[in-house]
Amino acid sequence: MGKKFLTLDIGAANVALAEYEAGAKGALTLLNYGIAPLSAPLDSGDAATILVPAIMDIVREKGIRPGPVAVSLSSHMVFPRLAAITPAGGPEKFEQMIRYEIEQNVPFPIDEMVCDRQVLGDTENGDKSVMIVAAKVEQVEAITNAVASAGFRPEMVDVAPLAFTNAVDAATGGDGSCKILLDIGAKTTSLIIAEGEKLYNRSIPIGGNNITRDIAQALGCSPAEAEQLKREKGYVSLGGVAEDEDAVADRVAKVCRAVMSRLLAEISRSVNFYRSQQGGGAPVKLYITGGTALLPQIDTFFADSLHIEVEFFNPFGFISVGSSVDQTTLGSDGAMLTPTAGLALHMAGVAKFSINLLPPALIAARAEKAKIPVVCAAGGLFVAALVLVMLAVGKQSEVVQTTYDAVESKLNVLKGYETKMKAAEKEVDEAKASADALARLMGSRFNTCARLAIVRKTLTPGYMWVERWEPGRITIRGWKDILDDFEKIDAASNGGKQRTASEIVAARLKSEPLIVDPDSVRISDMTTIGRNGSIQQFTVELKFK
Repeated sequence: MGKKFLTLDIGAANVALAEYEAGAKGALTLLNYGIAPLSAPLDSGDAATILVPAIMDIVREKGIRPGPVAVSLSSHMVFPRLAAITPAGGPEKFEQMIRYEIEQNVPFPIDEMVCDRQVLGDTENGDKSVMIVAAKVEQVEAITNAVASAGFRPEMVDVAPLAFTNAVDAATGGDGSCKILLDIGAKTTSLIIAEGEKLYNRSIPIGGNNITRDIAQALGCSPAEAEQLKREKGYVSLGGVAEDEDAVADRVAKVCRAVMSRLLAEISRSVNFYRSQQGGGAPVKLYITGGTALLPQIDTFFADSLHIEVEFFNPFGFISVGSSVDQTTLGSDGAMLTPTAGLALHMAGVAKFSINLLPPALIAARAEKAKIPVVCAAGGLFVAALVLVMLAVGKQSEVVQTTYDAVESKLNVLKGYETKMKAAEKEVDEAKASADALARLMGSRFNTCARLAIVRKTLTPGYMWVERWEPGRITIRGWKDILDDFEKIDAASNGGKQRTASEIVAARLKSEPLIVDPDSVRISDMTTIGRNGSIQQFTVELKFK
């Protein structure tokens, strides 16, 4: 038995509740459904007061058991936006740019919105094409709370235009051709242009209610009478002075044509915008669905006007229908169930577009609820373990005492070893300390020898010698006449440049950067001593590294 999905499409005038089952390979089957009218538009009052009675009527009539449900919102409640965003700066920067797009294009503060996005693909310029959908948190929460009041648990909040698109994509196998999808509802018409990874979505405020209102004005009747005339006599006139011998029917048909002509103008404007601004192709087919799409001759009207193929979309051409579903009734209701088919595809994980506008508060509540079974299970395990421990303690006290005595005996033996190990560790530490001291002494001596060798090398044996060695100060002496020769030899090897012996020593010490800090070398206290100044003396101040 496959997994079952409940789907709920909330329109401007009706709600449709459907139950689907997904087979082993993801194939869907419609098991049950029901459609009920709303007593008033959702935006005219409390959502729970309007929605709950309609949902419960379906539950009672069709016997559908409440459970987790996917909900779709009407297009006039959401703000779709297609943006091209440069994928630079990493994921965090990418999300910041998406947030900026939302803030710039949604007419409400972002904190008051629930948003979701989906990357569709790459544009010709190398940017990412991103579909962004937003809705007011307050409105979405009002609907999900109402659905919950009817006993259902909202798991997903999709939007009807995308659900319609997912259904068409599944039915056509995603052929990538440019097609127009038209969901003509009571209050608005959702227009979608789909072409491969490209998607254009617009909500047009023209629908069946416009026809009803214009019929009432044209014939001077009440809205209820106009609605009845639309259902009984309505069709879309294809032109001409008089097409129907029934004058009332002819008048109603011309009203229908006038409203559809206004819708046609908006469709043409949208197609031109899509082609010029988004580089889209020319549409090759129009799919229509929705309650108002049931008007006779509406397909012929659009086909003649747009010069493309028009097809009433029937999701149950690729979705199986259970034996308990009335096929005759489904023939006229199929157009009302298209969004529910897209929702079922989304819940089954096979939808092309996966937008979810579930409110943050509901997500948090679900997360907290998910913790409850875990906590309860942990508590049960703890209690069970505690009972077992108590029983074990009562039955095994003698075993425990015997084990304790044996362990204590072994512990006494180990304590003797512990004392010996501590004494041995102390001896090791003392030997290590002596070795470290010796190593430091040897290192110090090595450093001293290395420094002395460097200094002696700079003096050139036979010319100078170290008279006194102090920290940071070395006193050097040399015979004056020999140093004169030393300086001449240096000049001959240095291009004739004259330097004193002290300057030569300082330069050589600075050239030993591994031992001597070059910046610290200074010559001071230069003087001559001895009989007739036969000895020259100077002091080198320096720092060893």
